[in-house]
Amino acid sequence: MQDVFAKLTGADPDDVRPGEARNGLIHVVSLTLTKTADALIDPKLVLSWLLTALGAPGAMIGALVPVREAGALLPQLALARRVEASPRRRRFWAAGSAAQGIAALGIAAAALAFTGALAGGAIVACLAVLAVARSASSVSYKDALARTIEKRRRGAVTGLAASVASVSVFGVGLWLALGPFEVAVAPLAAIIAVAGAAFLIAAGIFMTLREPEDGAGAEDDDGSLAALVEPILSDAQLRTFVASRAALAVTALAPPFIVMLSAASGRTALDQLGPLVMASTAASVLASYVWGRLSDRSSRQTLMVAGVLGAVVFAVVGGLALTQGGLGGAWGAAAAIFAAQIAYEGVRAGRKLHLTDMAEDAFRARYTALSNTLIGLALLAGGLFGVAADRFGPAPVLLVFAVIAALGALLARGLDEVQTD
Repeated sequence: MQDVFAKLTGADPDDVRPGEARNGLIHVVSLTLTKTADALIDPKLVLSWLLTALGAPGAMIGALVPVREAGALLPQLALARRVEASPRRRRFWAAGSAAQGIAALGIAAAALAFTGALAGGAIVACLAVLAVARSASSVSYKDALARTIEKRRRGAVTGLAASVASVSVFGVGLWLALGPFEVAVAPLAAIIAVAGAAFLIAAGIFMTLREPEDGAGAEDDDGSLAALVEPILSDAQLRTFVASRAALAVTALAPPFIVMLSAASGRTALDQLGPLVMASTAASVLASYVWGRLSDRSSRQTLMVAGVLGAVVFAVVGGLALTQGGLGGAWGAAAAIFAAQIAYEGVRAGRKLHLTDMAEDAFRARYTALSNTLIGLALLAGGLFGVAADRFGPAPVLLVFAVIAALGALLARGLDEVQTD
C-alpha cells in the first residue's frame, strides 16, 4: 500500500510516514463517497430539475443555490474554536457527513410524498439542514487532512477522490441521457437516496482515521469575536487570498447562467439534465487529479491558471451567446459547462490546498472558518447577478464574470508560494 500511495502522490516511499498510506486510503474512499453524493444532489442541476418536475414555485427553485452555498459557509466561524480545541477533528467531519446523509434522505422522501409548494418548502428546508451540517465537515476537513497527510501529497489525495467520484456520477448522467423516462420524480428521488446512503457510509469510514495524539490547538485569545476575526486584519496574505477567492467564486456562480443560454426545446427535463451532468462530471474526471497534482507544486499558480481559463471561457461563451443568440441547445450548453467546470475544479483545488498549507496547525480551522464566512457573504451578494440577468440577459453577466475571474487571477499573483518543504 505504501508503494502505491507513493506513486499516486509522487512521493519517495522512504518519506511516507507509518500509517500515512492507510490514512490516505481512508481520505480517498470517504471523499469519493461524499463527492459522489454532492454531485448527485447538486442544487444547480439535479435539485432544480426535481423542483421543476414537482411544480414548486420559482422562488423556491431560485433559493436552492444560495441556501446550499451560504448555509455551508456562514456557520463555520461559530464552529472554528470547537474544532481547534478538539483532539479528534475526524469526529466533526463524520458527524457532519452523517447529518448530510439524513437530510438527503429527507429530500428524497419529500420528493415522493409531496408536490408543489409543499414539496419545495420541505426540500429547501432539508437542504438548509444539509448545508449547515456540511459546514462542520468543511471547517474540520483541512485540519484532519493536514494532520494525517504530509505537504505536497494532499492535493493528489483530494484530486484522486474527486476524479474517482466523477466517474460514477458520469455514469448516472449517461443513464439519464440515454434512458427516456415518463416520470422524472421517482428516478431522481432514488438517486438522492443513494447520495444519502453514501454520506452515512463515509461517516463511518472516516471515523477510522488515525490522527496524532497531540490534538487540541492552543487557545491564546480572550474568546471574543474580535480575536476570532483578528487574522483578516493582521495577515495580509489572508486578505489577498480571500479577495482572490471571492473574485474566483464566479466560477461557481456561472453554470446557471450558462444553462439559461440553452435554446433547447422539445425535450423533457431528464433529457436535458443528462448531458449537463455528463459534461460537468467528465470535466471533473479529466481535471480534478491533474489540478490536485499541480496544486501540490504551487497552489498559487493553480489559482492563476484556473482564473485565466475561467475568464477566457466566460468571455467566449458570453460573446457567442450575444452574436449567435444562444448556445445551440442542451448539448451546446453542456460543452460550455464542461469548459467552465474545468476552470472551477482548478479554483477549488488551488484555494483548498493553499489555505491548508498557508495556515499554522493551531489556527487552520479558524482561518478556514473566517475565509469561508466571508466568501459566504460574497456569494449571497452574488445573488444580485440573477437580478441583472433578468434585466440584461445572461450573456452580459457572463462577460462581467470574465472580467472578475481575470481580476481574481491577478490577485492570486500576490500570494506567497506555500508548498515548501
